Amino acid sequence: MLSVRPAAVFLVFVSSLLWAAPPRHKRDGHNLKSLTLEQLGNIEVTTQSKEPTQVWDTPAAIYVLTSEDIRRSGATSIPDVLRLVPGVNVARVNGSRNWAVGIRGFGDQFSRYVLVLIDGRSVYTPLFGGVLWTADNVMLEDIDRIEVIRGPGGTIWGADAVNGIINIITKNSQATKGSLLSTGGGSVDQNTEDARYGAAHKSWTWRTNAFGFVRSPEFHIDAQPAYDWSRFGQAGFRADRAAGTNELTIQGDAYWGKFGDAQTLSTYTPPASFISYKSTNVSGGNLRALWRQKFSDRSDIYLQAFWSHDHRIGSNFGEDRDTFDVDFLHRLGTARFQQFTYGLGIRLSPSTVSQTIPTDTFTPLHKTDSIYSAFLQEELRLVPDKLSLTLGSKFEHNNYTGFEYQPNVRLLVTPTQKFSAWASISRAVRTPDRVDEDIQVDIFAVASPLIFARVIGNNNLQAERMVAYEGGLRTLIHPRFYVSTDVFYNEYRNLIAQSSPAIAPAPGPPFPPSAYLFTFQYVNGIHGTTHGFEIAPDLQASSFWHIRGGYSYLDIDLKDEPGFTDTVTLKKMGGSSPAQQAFLQSQIDLPEHFEFDQSFRYVDSLSAQAVKAYTTADTRIGWNPSKTISFSMTGQNLFQPHHPEFGIDPSPTVLIKRGIYAKLVWTH
Repeated sequence: MLSVRPAAVFLVFVSSLLWAAPPRHKRDGHNLKSLTLEQLGNIEVTTQSKEPTQVWDTPAAIYVLTSEDIRRSGATSIPDVLRLVPGVNVARVNGSRNWAVGIRGFGDQFSRYVLVLIDGRSVYTPLFGGVLWTADNVMLEDIDRIEVIRGPGGTIWGADAVNGIINIITKNSQATKGSLLSTGGGSVDQNTEDARYGAAHKSWTWRTNAFGFVRSPEFHIDAQPAYDWSRFGQAGFRADRAAGTNELTIQGDAYWGKFGDAQTLSTYTPPASFISYKSTNVSGGNLRALWRQKFSDRSDIYLQAFWSHDHRIGSNFGEDRDTFDVDFLHRLGTARFQQFTYGLGIRLSPSTVSQTIPTDTFTPLHKTDSIYSAFLQEELRLVPDKLSLTLGSKFEHNNYTGFEYQPNVRLLVTPTQKFSAWASISRAVRTPDRVDEDIQVDIFAVASPLIFARVIGNNNLQAERMVAYEGGLRTLIHPRFYVSTDVFYNEYRNLIAQSSPAIAPAPGPPFPPSAYLFTFQYVNGIHGTTHGFEIAPDLQASSFWHIRGGYSYLDIDLKDEPGFTDTVTLKKMGGSSPAQQAFLQSQIDLPEHFEFDQSFRYVDSLSAQAVKAYTTADTRIGWNPSKTISFSMTGQNLFQPHHPEFGIDPSPTVLIKRGIYAKLVWTH
């Protein structure tokens, strides 16, 4: 077991500065100064409007993690990388790659208020209204950047983009020609293997890849080993064609995985409650095509279609789901200072749920979820290159709540090339999911007298609604120092909660004699507000030292609707996100092709999870002896032997272990 103290980490950090000097030789693509801070502000992003826009000119709280940021972080998963984004709260639930990821509050295991995209393809599942982080993986070496928008994005992306959007964008195959082999292993991430090959033929470039990982279990809070190991593999391809103003991308993936899954389950017979040690099996695939035709700098057509299939069998239920999605967008400049955009979309997602235990059921077992959408937006350039106003709305019809609309108004002010300010008012909705509407779960609650709790869905639920008021500033104070600050105030209505119980004798079999049944139903029972701010400074301290950080503050104030008394959800939603978070990341280039990277983070307590505040650090040492070989060692969670980050009642809280990880990469 490693024995590392915060003081020791600090001494190593200081000694690295004494050793550091401007490197005599740099590997291509690994230079911290390959992009200046001003150039970083000019990175083109697409998540906010589905069209290339510079960060400086984006009227939203956007943050970009580049491929170099990901490499230098030493992270082994996408949620781990997201810890380096202000306002994003990330907690590892257990060792089988289950994560609680939230933006500006409401963090939970399935990220129910965050829309996650991979190359613009939604990985949201209508089963429980969230993301299966265990199944939605991307080879880290293939990621070009991760764009994170804090705040609603329903006008562009539709329902469920409530608190934010995470868009994982992979590299064009033009940038991945040649070979790559990577192998790694350690005390927690026991083994990772990545392989990629890319080439070109006439106007096409293409690549294939395959990767997999094996992860060891963590510990329960009682110091017993947790049954949360994981095994996963994925293979895929991407092909890109660029012919003048015409662009075409085709890509696909197939995956399979097995994860240890310890859950507290109930039965109708004694002992009525037990911990199930079974594995969850997942498999599936996807195929995506994107066509973009550019007519001019102000006019183009965007057409994307994808299909995905996901199969999951767990200890409590299983599901097979197919999703078919088509999205069309046409952007045209109707006048010199005016740009109009419209779009249409359709998504059909049939699924079949299988029952694996008698206490958990869905009615009906088969269901097809559907969304039909239209989009309109007008951008008015009131003062060219200085002041613009954007108005737009998404209009949708879904099979849960019918018609929904999600408008926004955004104002952008850019008086100079080193300063921009923005403000917005927007509306977003989260529609109910299959669990909210169709589930029935019986849970053993009390032994004497014998009491069961029953949670049932409700097919009369309304969409959860949010109105957001946001604003932000970006300024390049000095060529080496950049700061962005964003503030927000969100109003929520119709948040889904569990009703007060209806108490009655159990209706007979399968319940034991003399049992009582407390019945809870999902209802729209909570309203409230959240407010806070994020600060993200970025300092290029020298030619070989890059420092950036982030601080976020969040206040959640939720209340019961008049005439309604919540029993569970109010405390859970209000206390599952940290009020304060901070991180500091340092990247130092050392002589002889060495790299020394550190990240420190503080995460406030989670009152609903009985998780205390913690401070920890990760340290990475990299060595690039040639242009084709790189080696790194990373120490993770160094300040404590283990610590909890999240809890799921009634299952035991898992302790996240300190770990060490080594990685070797060969490219040609």
